Amino acid sequence: DMCEQLLAAEQSTYHNTLLALRGFCSLHAQDHQGALQDFQRVIEHESPHPSSCIKALCGRGLIRISGGSSYLTALDYITACQLKLDETIFTIKSYVPWNQRGLLLKVLQEEGQMMLQKKRYPGGSSFSFQKRQTGLCTSLTLKVFCFVGFFFSPSRDAPGVFQLASLLLELDSSDEASRILCADALYQMGRGGEAHEMLSLALSRNPQRAPVLARLALLQLKRGSVYDGNQLLRRLIRIGDSSCLLPVLDIFQDEDRELLQSHCRWRALAILKGKQEAAAIKEAIAHLSFAILAAGGYAEDCLLTRARCYGRLGQMKTAIFDFNAVLKEDPRNVQALSGRGFVHLALRQQKEAVQDLISALKVEAGAVIPAILSLKPEAQGLVTGWLLQHGRATLSELMATKDVPGEETLRDLLTMAKALTKICRAAQYHVFYTDVLMANGRHQEALKHLQEAFGHCPAEDFARARLAVLQLQGRNVAGAAAPLSALARRDEKDLAFLLNFVDTKKQQHLAQAAAQEGKVLMKGHDHQQALGYHSLAVLASRANPRYLRHRAACLMHLKKYEKALQDMEKVIQGHGCNSPKTQAGDHCCQGFLLLALAREEAAVQHYMQALQLDEPLALGTITECPGRESLTQTFHRIAQYNFEKQRYEEAWKITDYGLKIDKSSELQKLKARLKREASSCSIH
Repeated sequence: DMCEQLLAAEQSTYHNTLLALRGFCSLHAQDHQGALQDFQRVIEHESPHPSSCIKALCGRGLIRISGGSSYLTALDYITACQLKLDETIFTIKSYVPWNQRGLLLKVLQEEGQMMLQKKRYPGGSSFSFQKRQTGLCTSLTLKVFCFVGFFFSPSRDAPGVFQLASLLLELDSSDEASRILCADALYQMGRGGEAHEMLSLALSRNPQRAPVLARLALLQLKRGSVYDGNQLLRRLIRIGDSSCLLPVLDIFQDEDRELLQSHCRWRALAILKGKQEAAAIKEAIAHLSFAILAAGGYAEDCLLTRARCYGRLGQMKTAIFDFNAVLKEDPRNVQALSGRGFVHLALRQQKEAVQDLISALKVEAGAVIPAILSLKPEAQGLVTGWLLQHGRATLSELMATKDVPGEETLRDLLTMAKALTKICRAAQYHVFYTDVLMANGRHQEALKHLQEAFGHCPAEDFARARLAVLQLQGRNVAGAAAPLSALARRDEKDLAFLLNFVDTKKQQHLAQAAAQEGKVLMKGHDHQQALGYHSLAVLASRANPRYLRHRAACLMHLKKYEKALQDMEKVIQGHGCNSPKTQAGDHCCQGFLLLALAREEAAVQHYMQALQLDEPLALGTITECPGRESLTQTFHRIAQYNFEKQRYEEAWKITDYGLKIDKSSELQKLKARLKREASSCSIH
């Protein structure tokens, strides 16, 4: 009321002062709208009075906090400080209530920090950006800024923030955040020496304060004090708070960030060249993390080195995270691909390891081979074994399906196979490389490599077989049969794979030649050698029943009844167009094999089927082997078993066929019992 009476008087000498005082009265009475009107009138006056403007700016700043315009609050207080710092301090102490002063100081600190970090605008002047967005800055308001000679721009933010920080320190000299804000402003103003003094004072009060250590470390490096900078960084690492670097880096100039990045990278590499203890590796990781942060979150060489360090410490998932960060930017980065592959290797994740290493080999095999060779023998053997296993499976699938669009896959396999021969000299890798060359149609290269690796007369069956296949390209069928039969005795799967490289017509000739040689060896009772030739004939003919019978006979001589049985089962499954006589012989053979394996019930069924198809042939075969009397006893046991299980029909059938083989008295007695037991019903 007093202010209103004075304002109503004719004399208006203190008009602006009274308006400012009334504005604060309204503000304390929670009349923000009235207070804002008074403050605006003071600020927009044609002849602004500095002292009154300071009060009005401070008052309007408080109102803007409650309205959520913290940035405009900071601008008001910076403007007030530019007008007169002492007057601004006095105004805050005199007019801002205690319960609002703490919030005001916190808001001013945060907004000052954001101004230095350039987070308040996408580009250009802080003030002009805010003016465009809010429309709160009028032409009259500009008069105040012109009066103090202060316009906000990126190059002028630091002096304004310095004034704001000085104000905050005057209000509370013990506040560390205000001291750091003041040092940051001094740094951006190019007054690094004063910033260093201010931070040193703050550090003396709190030696473990991470934000202070980070800033001092940079300033020491900037001054060329590498030793002091290293000591400060080590103290920062021991504290373990690297997050404080993020806001600091937003304040650092580009050249200083580059300085910190290069120094931390150099320091990490120097540490890694020395001791390889866990503590040293952890320190190197911390320096690399600082370098990565200084680079803006991505520094390829630092990420790769840090990933390897994590791998040494056993932190595999963290290592993969760093490798992934590099691959996200550069999917063909060889070091990242191979490094991640080695991590998967350590985790025994075969599929992922193979995939990464193959991708790396495709990009630059020359860089991956030394990396694999640098592994320990156990790990080296594991990775080469996995690559060979994957390559074999892929090549076999391609050859089996005759996949024409697989040209790219074959090229990839060729790259991998060639690399394997350089990593390991074992025969299996040279054999694989030869196979891939053949699959690519490069037979002359395959022959040359085979002879370079194994000589012109290889001793190993795998190599001799491949030489034979290459010779088949020159129509030398007879010469190819012997080495291929040797491989058949050792590894039928490998032989089946090799035959994919031989055309159908030559396979037929090869099967005939092998079968003929097998017969000759069988007559000479060399069944072991004959088995290889018969197996070759079976594989080359795509399981022709005639050759399956020959091999089954050879296997019987070698007493390998189970394998012989498998061959005869395939023969019988293909009985569609065979004569009854041929089918009867096959069932007799199957029956004999089942007897040898003590599977009598199944054997009896096959013999009965043979008798049904061609009784004279079956009886003749039975007479030779296993003998009528012996087989009749088997029939009796099986018939007796069915009789006891009250399966009278089956028992009668078996007994009836058994009597066709031999008029055994035991079978005749069993037949009589069957008649008595089933007298009440007809069983046939």
